Amino acid sequence: MENYEVLAAFVTNVLFVTVLGWYLITNLQWYDYKLSRVILKHHKPQWHLLYFFIPFIAYYTTGQFFIIFFYFAIVPSLIVWHKKLDKKLVLTWRVKRFLILLVSLVLFQDVLCTLKSACGTYGVFMPLAIAYIGSFFIEKFLFNAFKKSAKKKLDEMKKLQIICITGSYGKTSIKNFVAQILSKKYKTYATPRSVNTIGGIIADVNNSLPSDTEIYICEAGARESGDIYEITTFLEPQTVVVAKVGMAHIEYFKTLKNIIAAKLEIMQSPRLERAFVHTSVTDEPHNKVTFFGNECHKVSATLEGIDFELQMGDETLSLHTNILGEFQTMNIAVAVRIAKNFAMQNDEIIQAVKELTPVEHRLQLIKAGGKIILDDGYNGNIDGMLEGVRLCSLHEGRKVIVTPGLVESSDALNLKLIEAINSVFDIVIVTGALNAELFDKNLKVKTKIMLADKSSLVEVLANQTRAGDIILFANDAPNFI
Repeated sequence: MENYEVLAAFVTNVLFVTVLGWYLITNLQWYDYKLSRVILKHHKPQWHLLYFFIPFIAYYTTGQFFIIFFYFAIVPSLIVWHKKLDKKLVLTWRVKRFLILLVSLVLFQDVLCTLKSACGTYGVFMPLAIAYIGSFFIEKFLFNAFKKSAKKKLDEMKKLQIICITGSYGKTSIKNFVAQILSKKYKTYATPRSVNTIGGIIADVNNSLPSDTEIYICEAGARESGDIYEITTFLEPQTVVVAKVGMAHIEYFKTLKNIIAAKLEIMQSPRLERAFVHTSVTDEPHNKVTFFGNECHKVSATLEGIDFELQMGDETLSLHTNILGEFQTMNIAVAVRIAKNFAMQNDEIIQAVKELTPVEHRLQLIKAGGKIILDDGYNGNIDGMLEGVRLCSLHEGRKVIVTPGLVESSDALNLKLIEAINSVFDIVIVTGALNAELFDKNLKVKTKIMLADKSSLVEVLANQTRAGDIILFANDAPNFI
């Protein structure tokens, strides 16, 4: 083989393995770095065929023509794929460590093969496999070190009160409402955005939790049994909340009973003092449990906010909030109960509730260009989506909804959502392929637009909407879903 041919094969192999590694780590990042979920739970498994397995097989079967196939087919197709993603790879240190290890391995392999003239075809699988396995053990080692450091920091904050919140729906809203109300009297800190995994919480404690915090509020999420138990035994919260439980993530837990069991792992905190449990979870009495979910009355929920009465024993609080969505009353109610347990007075609570600001992308009202936008992009449960639909029905002008439907849910619940949409909206824009067939078959509205992805959404909205419209963005699922 001529020198230039050797060099071309060498460079192509390094680039090819790196490209496959980039695809692999992107998918791993989406699915919490769990290979089993990437393989078995991926929402678009055809991508694996197109961007991994076909190129992989072609490398070993096309011989000298692979270079042409790689530079003129594989690379362009992956560039187009990457550009269309709305949730691109984030170059965290974990990702950087994986890529550095992968490139180092493939360079070592290729140099060794070249020097010994021992390889007719450079390897692809071996550097990928070793990089994945090596990365797994490196991250495991670092995880344990970071966890130990975070635990030490928490142990040193002797007077710190920890509130941990789980449930299928409302975790992030409750967390933010509790933090906003308690901050009127205490130095509070809440985990940012939707950080709710053990890794995210450990990083948050190490990097962001102020040492003078009096109350730390976080949420606990789960994809499998044991996830919440791991968070609970790490944080050892004194106060826990189990919010409303439903069929969210049913594809992972299979049954509602399994979901409830997973959420109730939070009750195993060694320092548990009090628990607030939604009535949808259990009615089994416990001396540390206060049930919530049925204490809000005379509720008036409009596009201007919510007025309601909150009954707590012999007390009745008349509350107003600018937060949208009737379902938020139960989330505010449990936040108020927690505030009462932290000795806040009624007048302080009433004022704090009045000053609550919405959680970003959760029925957040925005006015732009004469249009009313209801940004409910981070909500993916049926109750929240139906409330968004109901609020839009109060608007006198045209009504537009942009949604992929419910994700990680059932056809029955999606049909329930479609039925509500049919009765309210003039224009429906369905994004993505996940529920496209179901929506296309059952939508009965004036204008129905089916988009394979969100790449042309801005243009479609510019052409289809006008001043005076209300536009609901319901569940902004990324393209890979």
